[in-house]
Amino acid sequence: MIKIKEAVIVEGKYDKIKLSGIIDAPIIETNGFRIFKDKEKTALLRRLAETRGIIILTDSDSAGFVIRNYIKGISENGRILNAYVPEISGKEKRKSSPSKEGLLGVEGIDNERIVNALKKCGATFIDKSNNSSQTKKVTKTDLFNSGLSGGENSRKKRETLLKRLDLPKYISTNALLEIINCTMTANEFDEIVRSL
Repeated sequence: MIKIKEAVIVEGKYDKIKLSGIIDAPIIETNGFRIFKDKEKTALLRRLAETRGIIILTDSDSAGFVIRNYIKGISENGRILNAYVPEISGKEKRKSSPSKEGLLGVEGIDNERIVNALKKCGATFIDKSNNSSQTKKVTKTDLFNSGLSGGENSRKKRETLLKRLDLPKYISTNALLEIINCTMTANEFDEIVRSL
C-alpha cells in the first residue's frame, strides 16, 4: 500500500474501491456529474486543495475531462495535480457493454499504470516508517463531546467552527467530519475546539 499526502479525487465508487486497494490516502468520489450541484462536496474539494492538495484522477473520456475541469475551476487557490490514465479500449468486467467512448475507466486500469500516473503528476509519496498509519481520526463521538453536535448550543458552535475554517454554514455534520479528518489531525481539531 502506497501512502500519499494529497487527497485523490475520482468519479465513482468503483474507482474508489480500485484505488483503496493501491493507495493509503483520502479518496473522494465526485459521483459523476452530481458534483456540479453538490455544494458540500465542492466545499470539501476546495478545502482539501488549499490544505493538503488534491490529485484529480478521472477517466480519460470526455466526461472525465468535464469533471476534471470543473474541479480545477472551483479549486484554483489550492494545490491541484492532474494524474492521467491512458486511453485504453475495452470495458470493465462488471459492465455488460463498453462505455459510450469505448474506453476503460480508472476502475479498469491496471495497478501499475495507476501508480505511474500518480508518480508522473508529482504526488507526494510518504515513507510509512516516518508516519504512523494509525493516525487518530475525529469521530462523531468527538463532535458530540466537543459540543459540536447533539447539544443545546451545538448548531451555533458548529457555525462558529465553520466560519473559522472558512467553510459555508450549510455544511452537514457528516461533511464537516469528513473535512476535519482530511485537513487536520485530531490534535489540531482539539486545539481549534478549545479556542472557540
